[in-house]
Amino acid sequence: MMNFKKFPIIFFLLFTSSISYAESDPFEQYNRQVWAFNEFLDDSFAKPAAEIYTSVTPEFVEIGMSNFFRNLNELDNTANQLLQGKPLLAINDFSRFLINSTLGLGGFIDIGSKFGLERHDEDFGQTLGAWGVGSGPFLMIPIYGPSTPRGLAGRTISSVLSGTFAIEETDVRIGITALDALETRARYLEVETLIIGDRYTFIRDSYMQYQEFESSNGENQNDDFVDDMDDFLLD
Repeated sequence: MMNFKKFPIIFFLLFTSSISYAESDPFEQYNRQVWAFNEFLDDSFAKPAAEIYTSVTPEFVEIGMSNFFRNLNELDNTANQLLQGKPLLAINDFSRFLINSTLGLGGFIDIGSKFGLERHDEDFGQTLGAWGVGSGPFLMIPIYGPSTPRGLAGRTISSVLSGTFAIEETDVRIGITALDALETRARYLEVETLIIGDRYTFIRDSYMQYQEFESSNGENQNDDFVDDMDDFLLD
């Protein structure tokens, strides 16, 4: 099972670079064992559930669910924009949250984008990168998927900053988290067909390249291409 939520354009970044990240994977033998376990879970449970979800859910509902979960992340985006010293972007992201939560029917409709408020995807891992903290070695985490020490630390903080943390009812919070994972997995059913060669190596190199992309705010990437692919996956 792979967590694709935090790297929505990973699979396309490799088409702009041929960099290998084998040197960033000192625990490859262990990581591959975890990868095999995650793949078994994905093939047995996550992928079939995502296929059923996609087959029975109207497209406008899928888009609405994607918008809903992205809206919950706007609070995390806002906090991390401030921590990275970007107050104007923080205002942008918080404005998106207010507008989409009200006029957008709880976030199901992305009214903010129609008002010219750009979408971002920030988390505390990216903030650590902006502060100069290195990503560390590649890690394959059971169930969660690809990560790094910096990514794990960032995920811990971002889980507190996200909108779901404020939900007091444990069963509701778990249900929303599970639905979020299902929606995310469904979104990548088509994208995963683009994986070529050794799947583990492809995912590792893609993830590490995406970490560099996020840490540099895309300054070293082809922005037009990346934006087009990001819009394809999220709209």
